[in-house]
Amino acid sequence: MIPKQMVAGLLSTLILGSVAAAHAADADNYPSRPIRFLVPFVAGAGTDITARTIAAKLTERWGQQVVADNRTGAAGTIAVDLTAKSVPDGYTICLISASHSVNAATNPRLPYDFTKDLQAVSQATSLFYVVYVNPSVPAKSIKELIAYAQANPGKLNFGSSGTGGLQHLAGEMLVHMGKMQMVHIPYKGGAAVIIDALAGNIQVGFGTFLSLRTHFNAGKLRPLAITASKRSPIAADVPTVAEAGVPGYEVDQWYGVITSAKVPRPIVEKLSAAIAEAVKSPETAKRLSAEGSTPVGSTPQQFSAHIDAEVSKWRALVKSAGLVLH
Repeated sequence: MIPKQMVAGLLSTLILGSVAAAHAADADNYPSRPIRFLVPFVAGAGTDITARTIAAKLTERWGQQVVADNRTGAAGTIAVDLTAKSVPDGYTICLISASHSVNAATNPRLPYDFTKDLQAVSQATSLFYVVYVNPSVPAKSIKELIAYAQANPGKLNFGSSGTGGLQHLAGEMLVHMGKMQMVHIPYKGGAAVIIDALAGNIQVGFGTFLSLRTHFNAGKLRPLAITASKRSPIAADVPTVAEAGVPGYEVDQWYGVITSAKVPRPIVEKLSAAIAEAVKSPETAKRLSAEGSTPVGSTPQQFSAHIDAEVSKWRALVKSAGLVLH
């Protein structure tokens, strides 16, 4: 007579094997219908441009429509919440940005658990900010900016696209690591920050090279450094913040794809490989680099580790700098 424990074990193995086989079959047939690609921010924003670029390549590869769907609001959390609560079949994916790791680190009232309700698919791109000043500021480098701010505590204002967002924390990290004082002025979007920087109402800002290049070329704003870990080919003469006087400083406005935590792993792996191929294709890489982005195309495991590291970094900054964000 076969012991009951052995029978239970055999049944469990058979069931798990059947489930795995079913998931593998689903992945083989995936996608068999259109995919909804949620975008948390408005049309024309960096996330939107990146999502539509990836969607076009996936549509071309699979012969199934990958449709970008802008679901804005609540600092980008609405689209993520829809993804977390979607049918876990791989037909709803979402492009997130580094600001979502900030949300996860600083907002205890999110309608989803970023680590339990969602899973990483692939980091699509990496994108740096430029630290810039109005020309009225007598600083032509990060070291000079820090020295001026230390000599004039509270005199400089830095703008951001909103309290608790990535631009805000990029500024607070510079303030904290540079041991200086600047006053944070929040706006409703990055465009409003640039307008007030041009007018001289704020003195310091953080933004993408694409959105600022025209103003740099006209001499209306002055770039001091980029927030990346190394210099960029599109701004080769601009140093990084780390090499310009604040070792260890790095802020990456990355974009990546997530889906529901319950989507079968074989489908996630298939999605990840296709996204990596899409962002690394020569034509896509060329288009993204024109926007200031560097293609990444990581595995789900790599992207998951990156998200965890980012959440930990921002959580540590909030605690050490004593920031009150909500």
